[in-house]
Amino acid sequence: MIQVVKTGVYFPPEVETAKDLEAKTGIPEQVIIEKFGLHEKHIADSSEHAADMAIKAATQLLDVVDPLDIDVIIYFGSPYKEYQVWSCATKIQHELGAKNAYAFEMMNVSSCFPIALKVAKDMLSADESIRNIVLAGGCKESQIIDYENPRSRFMFNFADGGAAALISRSEGEFEILDSSIKTDGSFYDDIKVPAGGSVLPASHDTVENRLHAIDVKDPADMKERLDPVSVPSFIHVVKEAVKKSGYTTEDIKLLLPLHTKKSMFRELLTSLELTEDQAIYLDHHGHMSALDPCIGLNFSSQKNLKKGDLVVAVSAGTGYTWAATTLRKTKD
Repeated sequence: MIQVVKTGVYFPPEVETAKDLEAKTGIPEQVIIEKFGLHEKHIADSSEHAADMAIKAATQLLDVVDPLDIDVIIYFGSPYKEYQVWSCATKIQHELGAKNAYAFEMMNVSSCFPIALKVAKDMLSADESIRNIVLAGGCKESQIIDYENPRSRFMFNFADGGAAALISRSEGEFEILDSSIKTDGSFYDDIKVPAGGSVLPASHDTVENRLHAIDVKDPADMKERLDPVSVPSFIHVVKEAVKKSGYTTEDIKLLLPLHTKKSMFRELLTSLELTEDQAIYLDHHGHMSALDPCIGLNFSSQKNLKKGDLVVAVSAGTGYTWAATTLRKTKD
């Protein structure tokens, strides 16, 4: 039985409120609260980066595992890190003192945590020499938002933080069951940071033209194509992950989605016949790339779950990939 033993989260101390965002964007505070579903979010200062926040979250796992007993470290967080062409997984391994672990990165933007759970489960199932895997992620995507760009409006909820999970075979809080993943690559070119890669290397012009912030190529066109498939794809991966685990959606006790606008969140719940109390909605934290469902899992202790209760982590990442992994509570 492959299990999530413990989770850890970290949020930088600085908080940006809906009122602060109103001043930055011109969008009324109540619209940000009611439509964006955001009261406030955490913002990292210039001294904290993705790897740093992942380390602060992962350090909390050392209460239950000796660093020398960690066999694998997988970074699953934001692709926006300290440097390009650089692995922060090795920094995490070094800073945790996990000298016996090998480390690597997974990058599938916001959809990555449910996928990372599957990868960790599959690795532990296939290789008996692996005992403990740490999933660690960080996000500083608040820094790649251009609040003066209306094309990126729906990403104004991007925030900062760190999250981590220890995966092992015993002494866990949640058993990892089955997963479902779906990709529609027709959206590959819709959302990206235009400059800084090999197509458009950094230059004076790219900086002056503000091309190093995340952007949407054609919001109206993307919306027309994405709206008909987005929620159905979320529902598909949730239902499939639950079905493969031997259950139905009626058995779901708690949903751990990424942070989205309030209308999509409610549509997702309605489609699954769940109440808002049966989900973790990060309206005081915002969207932190792939971290959201891991943070939701950490917050699930607030929901009085019982042994055997079914929990589903679900997310989606630009590109576009939807992913869900089913978990079952192992302890009261």
